[in-house]
Parts: sequence; C-alpha cells; structure tokens
Amino acid sequence: MVCFRLAPVPGCGFLLFCLVLGTVSSYALELNLTDSSKATCLYAKWQMNFTIRYETTDKHNKTVTISDFDAATYNGSVCGDDQNGPKIAVQFGSGFSWIVNFTKEASSTSTYLVDSISFSYNTNDNATFPDAKEKGVFTVNNRVALKIPLNDIFRCNSLSTLEKSDVVQHYWDVHVQAFVQNGTVSTTEFLCDKDKTVTTAMPIVPTTAPSPTKPVVGSYSVVNSNGTCLLATMGLQLNITHDKVASVFNINPNTTNATGSCQPQTALLRLSSSNIKYLDFVFAVKNENRFYLKEVNVSMILVNGSVYSISNTNLSYWDAPLGSSYMCNKEQTVSVSGAFQINTFDLRVQPFSVTEGKYSTAQDCSADDDNFLVPIAVGAALAGVLILVLLAYFIGLKRHHAGYEQF
Repeated sequence: MVCFRLAPVPGCGFLLFCLVLGTVSSYALELNLTDSSKATCLYAKWQMNFTIRYETTDKHNKTVTISDFDAATYNGSVCGDDQNGPKIAVQFGSGFSWIVNFTKEASSTSTYLVDSISFSYNTNDNATFPDAKEKGVFTVNNRVALKIPLNDIFRCNSLSTLEKSDVVQHYWDVHVQAFVQNGTVSTTEFLCDKDKTVTTAMPIVPTTAPSPTKPVVGSYSVVNSNGTCLLATMGLQLNITHDKVASVFNINPNTTNATGSCQPQTALLRLSSSNIKYLDFVFAVKNENRFYLKEVNVSMILVNGSVYSISNTNLSYWDAPLGSSYMCNKEQTVSVSGAFQINTFDLRVQPFSVTEGKYSTAQDCSADDDNFLVPIAVGAALAGVLILVLLAYFIGLKRHHAGYEQF
C-alpha cells in the first residue's frame, strides 16, 4: 500500500489518501478524514470505475472506461458541521470529479443517509474523448438515500451499479462510515442487501485436485454502436489457491453475464455472475498487425465471504493476426499468477475486426505445436544421418584394417 499525506483540508485536519496497487485494474481508494483535533470523523475505502458513452462528430457512439485514480486529489472533502453534512470529494484525470454527500435524518438520531452521488466529466479532453461532438463539462446526479445506522460501518463487497444518462458507475469493496463517533471507526458492519445473500451463491468447493468435470462451453459477445465487435467461445475453469487451500471452479455460461468495450487498440470482455464481480479479459494490438491477450483481472467472492482479487497486466497469450480469430480446441492454461490460473477448453476468440457478427478465419494453436515440432523433426533426421555416416565410417575402417592383415 502506498500512502500520501496531503495538505490539510480546511476545518478537517489532515487527509490520508492510500492506494492499494497491483490487485485490480482500478485502484482501491482509502480515505481517513480527521477533524481539527486529529480524530477520525469519516472513513471510506472502496473501488470504482466509470463507463461513459458519447457521440462523435461523425455521429457514431463511443464508450470510454475511467478506472485510473493514481493522481486523485481530495480537495473539498469535509467532516461536516451543524449546517452541512460530511462530504467526500475526489478529483482525477482531466476534469473528472466525484462527490458523495452524507446527511443526518431529521426524524432519527440513530441513522444517517448516503444522500447523493454526483459525477462530472469534461469532453474537452481530446485524449479521453476523441472526436466528441459536444464539448464541455457534464454532471450526472444520482439520488441514493441509503440509510445506515449511525454507529455502524457500511460494507458492500458486491458490485453495485448506478446508471443514468450516458454514464454507468460501478462500485465494489465499499466500506464507509460518516459521522464517526469518538474518533473510532466501528467494527460493527451494516451489510448491503447483495452481501447479505452472498452466502447463497454457488460456493467454490475446496479441493486439492482438478475438477473432474469439463466446464460447459459458453458463447460471449460485446456489442457497440457498429454491431458485434468482440466474439468469444470457451469453457472456463478457475484454479485458485487462497490461504493454502486450492479450489477449482467451473464457470457456468448460463448464469454468467458478458459486457465489455471495443477500442481501436484495446478490447475488453468482462464476465460476471452471482459470485464473480468481474473477470476481465483485456486484448491489445501489437505491431499494428496482431492481437493478443494482454491482461486478466478478477475479483470474486469465496465461500467464506471474503473477496479474492488479483490482476496481471503483462500477459502474452492467444496471439493471432488482426482480421482473424484465435482457436484452440485442446485444454490451455492462462497463468495469471502462481495462485490463480484459468484453464480454457474449446477456445475461439476474436476481439477485433469482427464482420457481420461472425468469426473470421482462425489461427489454430496447433500451428504453434507444428512450428515447435518442425525443428525437432529436422534435428532428429540430421542426428540419424550423422549416426549412419559414423557407422559407415567405422565399418569401412574395420574392413580396410582387415585387408592389411590378410596381405
């Protein structure tokens, strides 16, 4: 964890801002806001990202996902007073801001509200919004009105979504307590409804051996304004080692949702279900003529209710030419880390240049095997020839020597 102690926020003491790096594609944000006496008045820890749809000058729709909060600032975050409630204010990127307002209920002294969430973005940023038709700052306001007991910390590990206008907001691993009493963050959790039902989700059965059953093959796709832009067909089996316990989990495509996005240089396939918050496959273009699987991110809820998250942004699997698909009918393993691997079965994927919603000609992974076997075969043949030459030489030498003895 990397922590930054920022300048004092007026009326609120110091602000502690922590980033947990390397677990998922978006950062985990942690805020410990203190008052003038250095007592904690508001605590929050959460993860989030934003998907924004906008119209381009050529009247097409594009989507962009915002998930990098590395340079975030917290100007305007306050503990609150008798006139104004606590507020979390975050600024990041080029003109993005996110604000959460908390209020106390006038009719209750035992609860408070997560009152509203507002998100603003600036389409004048050409790097983030290339060819945007409408330029300016746009704000989306969402009324939340979530009631929380005053002395409890709210927890929601499950994925929550707010969707309004052209913006979709995703939140998970949320822990927040406003109006902290006596400077001490509560250990009593108030759970969101999704977390209350998480124990009824399909459990990951602990085992020390691979699952005996082959996973069901599912077909997934991503659609944008131009039609289907990504196709994937595969059976998926997740291998997890957590707290020295190995688990194997087959993904059921019938209960799995597929979303994602397509950009000129990158494409995303995101799978989610009752206990998988997200399983991301991120593809990229290399050398302007090939694609490959570059990144995998996963966050899922284990049978004990804990959240397991891991990421690898430096992979190199499923390499094929642009304009084609990659296919591998045999079992393959994508090693995300020493503790997390994905076995794939009957795989076919095309993240770019999909035409009329159909796969293009496939490059089969068996070609890789053939390429590997060719030098082996050539080497074996040369070795055989060498052995024959040596045998012939020694036989000839022996006969020649015998001739001298007879003479």
